[in-house]
Amino acid sequence: MDPATVHQLVKAIEAKDLSTAAHTWRVVLYSRAMLEAVGADNVTIHAVTQGAALHDVGKIDIPSAILTKPDRLTPEEFAVIQQHPVTGYARMVAMDVEDKHILDLIRFHHERWDGLGYPYGLKDGDIPLVARYFAVIDAFDAMTSVRPYRHEVGEKAAANALIELRNGAGTRYDPDAVRLFADLFERGSLTWILNYFNDGTPIPDFTPDESAVALIGP
Repeated sequence: MDPATVHQLVKAIEAKDLSTAAHTWRVVLYSRAMLEAVGADNVTIHAVTQGAALHDVGKIDIPSAILTKPDRLTPEEFAVIQQHPVTGYARMVAMDVEDKHILDLIRFHHERWDGLGYPYGLKDGDIPLVARYFAVIDAFDAMTSVRPYRHEVGEKAAANALIELRNGAGTRYDPDAVRLFADLFERGSLTWILNYFNDGTPIPDFTPDESAVALIGP
C-alpha cells in the first residue's frame, strides 16, 4: 500500500478511537522486532508493518457511541465491536489490497489459540502466523499502555503483562509466540518500545517506509 494511504487511514482510525495513536506506533515496532528476530524477509516485514498499523481499520465503521461508550457494552453492542475485523478486511478488499499478510492480520487478529476468539472462532494452526504473533503484541500493549482507567505503565506493568501472557499461552495465545515475545522482552530488546510515546506525548505522523524504519535504527 502507498504510505500516504496508510497514513490517511491511521488518522481516520485515531479520529474514531483516541486511544489508538501511540498504540499504533508501538505495535508496529513490536511486530518488526518479532519478525526480525525470526529472520523474516524485508517484503514480509514491510507488509506486516502496514497490517499492524491498520489492524483496527474496521473501527472506522463502528458508531462512535459504541466505540467510546464509558459504560459496559451490552451484548448487542459488543457484537458490533466484534465485527470490526470483518469490516476492516472488507475495506481493504474494496481498496484492492491483495497482500495476504495485511489481510490476514486485519481479519484474524482477535482469534484465540483455543478457538474462543472472534469473529470466526479459528483455533491454533488454523490462525495465520502473523495474526497469532500480533495477538500477543496487541494484548501486551493494551496491558502496558496509558489509559483513562489505568495508570501503571513501565517495567512493573510489563512484568505483570508477561505473567498474563504466559498464563494465557495455550488458551488465548500461541505458546511459541508468547515464548518469542517474552524472550525478546526479557533480553531487553523491547524495553525502548514499551516506553515509546507511553506518557501522553504528541505522536508524529506515521509512514511505514520512513518513520518506523528510522525508529528501528540501522
